[in-house]
Amino acid sequence: MGAYDWVIVGAGFTGAVLAERIASQLDQRVLVIDRRDHIAGNAYDYAGKDGILVHKYGPHIFHTNSDKVWEYLSKYTQWRPYFHRVQAMVEGNPLPVPFNIDSIYGAFPPYMAETLTRKLIERHGFGKKVPILKLMEQEDGDLKFLATYVYEHVFKNYTQKQWNLRPEDLDPGVTARVPIYVSRDGRYFQDRYQAMPLEGYTKMFERLLSHPNITVSLSTSYDEVKGAHGDARLLFTGPIDEYFEYSDGALPYRSLRFKLIEEPEAQVQPVGTVNYPNEFDFTRITELKHLTGQRAPSSLLIEEYPEAYVPGRNEPYYPIPTTDTSAALAPYQAKARDLAGRVWFAGRLGDYAYYNMDQACARALALFEKSLAPAVRGQG
Repeated sequence: MGAYDWVIVGAGFTGAVLAERIASQLDQRVLVIDRRDHIAGNAYDYAGKDGILVHKYGPHIFHTNSDKVWEYLSKYTQWRPYFHRVQAMVEGNPLPVPFNIDSIYGAFPPYMAETLTRKLIERHGFGKKVPILKLMEQEDGDLKFLATYVYEHVFKNYTQKQWNLRPEDLDPGVTARVPIYVSRDGRYFQDRYQAMPLEGYTKMFERLLSHPNITVSLSTSYDEVKGAHGDARLLFTGPIDEYFEYSDGALPYRSLRFKLIEEPEAQVQPVGTVNYPNEFDFTRITELKHLTGQRAPSSLLIEEYPEAYVPGRNEPYYPIPTTDTSAALAPYQAKARDLAGRVWFAGRLGDYAYYNMDQACARALALFEKSLAPAVRGQG
C-alpha cells in the first residue's frame, strides 16, 4: 500500500472506530497493529464447542443510551436484543443484582421486606438508584440496616476480590455502578439500547476494518514499527505509561484470569451471570448461551478470577480509579499534551479510564470529530 498517513496501535473499539473514520471520511491510509493475534481487543469472540460463541476475555454485553453510538455501530452489525440479568449468591440464596425490591423480598421475611421497601420509596422515590455508600449514611435505623446488609453481603467482598481495595478507596464512579435500585426492574442495565451483535463482536470488527485504506498487522508490537513510518501520525490505545517507557513510574492495573468450563447440560444457570461475592476465589460465572441466544446440547461457562497485573504475564484489563492513581497519571497527561497534533492517546488504557464499550466508541467518534479531522483538514 505504500506509506501510511496513520499508525494506530490497538485493534479494539477505540482503534477500530478511529481507523474506519480516518479511512472513510478523510481518505487516508491507516496501519492498525495489535500485539495479539486477533482483532476486536477484549471484545474478541470465537466459535467454541458446538459452535457456541466464546467471549475470550470475559462477558461483553453491549448497552448504551447514545443514539449516535448505536446508529454508528448498526452499520456494521445486526443486533440480537438482549437484557442481561445477574444474580448474586447471598447466604445460599440467588438474589437479583443490582439489589432491588425483589432482592429485598428474597433476603428478608415479608414483614421486614415490606417495611424496608416502604421506607426506601418514601426516602428516595420509586425508580431511583442509590449508591450503596450513600445509603449507608442514612440516619433511619431500618435503612441503615439494609445498607449495611447489602454492603457486607453483596458489595464489600466482591469489590475486595475484584480490585484488591476497599469500596471506600475507589473512585465514587466505580461504587455507583452497583447501587440499590428502588424498583422491580431485574435487568442489570437500564439503557435504551441493549443488544448483542448478531454474529458476534469479531464479525462486527471485521466489517469496521474492511475499508481498502486500512491495513491490519496482528502479532505486531509498537516497538516493531516505531520509527518505520516517520511521517505518519500516531494513535496509541495501549497503556499510556508504557508509551513513555514508565518515565514517571508504572501505573497500576488490575487483571483477570478466565476458566472456560464445558457442561453437558443445555442450560446450567437461570440467568446470564451469577456473582459469588463471598465464596470462592472467582467473582462470577457467566453462561455464554444466555448472551448469544444460541441453542446447543451442551453449554459453555466462564469463571473469572481477578488478579494483580504483572507485565508480560497477563493483561492490564482495568485501570484502578483512585485519588492516588489520578495523581500518578497527571505527569503522563502533561507529556501527552506536549505531543498534541502528532500523537493521540485514547481508549481505556490510553486515557487510563474505566470505559464501557459504548463509552470507548463515543470517545473515538468525538476524538475524530474534534481533534483528528480538524488536524488533517487544517493542513489542506
